[in-house]
Amino acid sequence: MIRRPRRGQPRTYTVAEITSAIQKLLSGEFRDVRVEGEISNCTHARSGHWYFTLKDERAEISCVCFRQRAMRLTTLPKHGLAVVARGRIGVFERRGAYQLYVDWLEPRGTGALQERFERLKARLEAEGLFDKERKRQLPPFPRRIGIVTSPRGAAIADMLRVLERRHPGLHIRLYPSLVQGEGASVEIAQGIRHFGSGEWAEIIIAGRGGGSLEDLWSFNEEIVARAIAASAVPVVSAVGHETDFTIADFVADVRAPTPSVAAELVVPEAAALVDGLVESQERLGRAMRARLVRLRTRVLESSLDRVARTVEHRLGAEGQRLDDLGDRLVAAQRDRLGRSRKLLDAAELRLAGLDVRVRLARDGARLSELLQRMFPAIRSVLEKRGHSLELLRSRLDVLSPVAILERGYAIVRTANGVILRRAQEAMPGDPLAVRLHEGELDVRVENTRPPTDRP
Repeated sequence: MIRRPRRGQPRTYTVAEITSAIQKLLSGEFRDVRVEGEISNCTHARSGHWYFTLKDERAEISCVCFRQRAMRLTTLPKHGLAVVARGRIGVFERRGAYQLYVDWLEPRGTGALQERFERLKARLEAEGLFDKERKRQLPPFPRRIGIVTSPRGAAIADMLRVLERRHPGLHIRLYPSLVQGEGASVEIAQGIRHFGSGEWAEIIIAGRGGGSLEDLWSFNEEIVARAIAASAVPVVSAVGHETDFTIADFVADVRAPTPSVAAELVVPEAAALVDGLVESQERLGRAMRARLVRLRTRVLESSLDRVARTVEHRLGAEGQRLDDLGDRLVAAQRDRLGRSRKLLDAAELRLAGLDVRVRLARDGARLSELLQRMFPAIRSVLEKRGHSLELLRSRLDVLSPVAILERGYAIVRTANGVILRRAQEAMPGDPLAVRLHEGELDVRVENTRPPTDRP
């Protein structure tokens, strides 16, 4: 309970009351401030919060950056780092100490660079250098690629590795250039003009690995933007990480989030191209097979009866000839076996009563050998004739009208037994007989229609 002061006496506060009043005063007056200083006593707590002190030559202030804010920082607190911290002033009531609650942190000097970036970006955008209409499509199958980057950085190694894996045999030329520091923007622009004004390169990749705003600043210079805009060859910008944006990204024909992704964008994967060709070939083969099936069906439907009768007659004649040959062959072999048996019987009679076991064994061996040669020959001839018969029967089955009926077709006859091939051959009211694979139907024509389309 707040005690009312007597007239002429100052008001008496509790510690909590005066701390709360100071908190309201500070938070209302300093809701959004930027404080410049050097970081010291930096601590990263298990909770994810950052605690540090911001100081200069004359004073210091305690700072805290809560975990939710720290997750969005691009510059993390570090002892000895000169920064500009943005946030609000408040009071930590348990200790009665005022502190800066940090929402954003950037290295000292970054603010001026950011302002330069925004001014150049607005001016070039007003000139139309960022317009989508001037962006060009990359060639689908380039063979010659020019790269402008540092020969000692990780970016060139990453790009060469990806290009070799995706499409071996490419022609790649490197224009070695500084990508950071004094003179880097001039060398980058010279490299782009080197490839962009000649006839060798089909695509230009200009870029480098990630870094701070100061590290990437060479790609924010106007000289680089003008060189990209004047290039006769499409330019891919591959600067930094996915979250980094430079002026070069806005002017280039294509912006890649990283150098490795740039290498993936400019050339197709050879294995994927081969798979696509194989798939296209398979689709073409399936389409041709389907077309042949439709044409074959049309041929069968147009001359089904004539072909069936011809094939049936030919197969019947061949089968009859085969049966005749088989009968003649069996009779000839039977006659030959009979003569051989008579010879054997005569020999046995001549040898009867004689103890000539050696000669008999020899003659028996000859006879056995003769029989062994005869029976395989007979069996072979019969098997060949049987195989020929099966082939002819298979051909008959394929072209047989019955087999066609089994696939869902039907044979329509008039009451006189004439087969109908066109709807105009019947009149409404005519009785018809429809033969199916199993059974027949007696139907009557209600209406006739001319053909509407053909396969």
